[in-house]
Amino acid sequence: MWVPDILGPGFQAQALQLLPDDEGEVVATVVRHVRSEDPHLLAGTPETPVFKTLYIHGWNDYFHQRELARQVALAGGEFYALDLRKYGRSWRENQTFGWVTHLSEYEEDIEEALGLIGEDLPIVLMGHSTGGLVTTLWAHHNPGRLAGLWLNSPWLELHTAEVIRFPAQQVVEIIGAREPRRILPTGGNDFYSRSLLGWTKDDGEMPAEYSAFADDPSLAGWGISPVWKTTRSIYAGWLAAITEGHREVADGLSIDCPILVMASKKSFAGNKWTADARFQDAVLDVKVIAERAAQLGDNVWISRIAGVHDLTLSIPPVRRQVWHTTLGWLRHAVVSRADFTRAEPAELRDLRVPVPEDVQLAPL
Repeated sequence: MWVPDILGPGFQAQALQLLPDDEGEVVATVVRHVRSEDPHLLAGTPETPVFKTLYIHGWNDYFHQRELARQVALAGGEFYALDLRKYGRSWRENQTFGWVTHLSEYEEDIEEALGLIGEDLPIVLMGHSTGGLVTTLWAHHNPGRLAGLWLNSPWLELHTAEVIRFPAQQVVEIIGAREPRRILPTGGNDFYSRSLLGWTKDDGEMPAEYSAFADDPSLAGWGISPVWKTTRSIYAGWLAAITEGHREVADGLSIDCPILVMASKKSFAGNKWTADARFQDAVLDVKVIAERAAQLGDNVWISRIAGVHDLTLSIPPVRRQVWHTTLGWLRHAVVSRADFTRAEPAELRDLRVPVPEDVQLAPL
């Protein structure tokens, strides 16, 4: 049963019962955007959708990007998001947060979600970071089922120097097999999460060109749940599952639908906080993302935009680029394809996905 979601009017959620595991009950949660109930629906949003999207979040995350849902609706899509098992809305206190031992476990989550939302319209799968890895592998394993794959900073390989990448994967997989719940040192920082909290005095004086956006969540803080997104331990068994997925990507994939891959222009390499972390990817190696993205299939669009790890949470000028790119890709690479829909071709010709020069931003 659909119930009101924490995101407020225009959003509803429904839990999906999955097969239990050694920690007990397991659920996934689908969130849907209800355009008729959204007081902040973007002007020009069509009443009747012609495709559906299913969005999957990254590690240590959950769906909270309202603007993404509204932009998809503007493009003619019916928007759904999935909080995977043991994340966000689906996490239970007795569970190891985010725990899986193989990424194939998420196939149940995705199939149950698709069963709920239906495949009567073409499906565009959307993924961010770890969700980008999960959706990429699912698309490869399920040819013919997707109209498009949208990837936002997908985690397609370990963020390590190339010379040690292969041995690092081997070490993780060996430890993961012997001691799957062993906690591993991350050796990193949490600059990305810090960048989502808003501009502070540690950033120095806000540049004049950003002062007009001072009230925007990208500078005022996104108000993300500290329960569902906080500092988490990395377990060897979980990371081994990730590296196995990375190995499959490295071997080469053959995804048969159009793919859009967006990534930041630069990775943040500093070991001390600076305001630059607000305009770069402080999580992944963006050069590796671009390299791997080119090997995912025959129809890949790659776009580099100077934003944070989740590009949809960047400052307004960056988000405008993200939405302009997304809407353009949907129009040219997805909607225009003759095999995009099971509907009559005339219905496709009636769809006009707007790609204005001045892209709207949704009230947040």
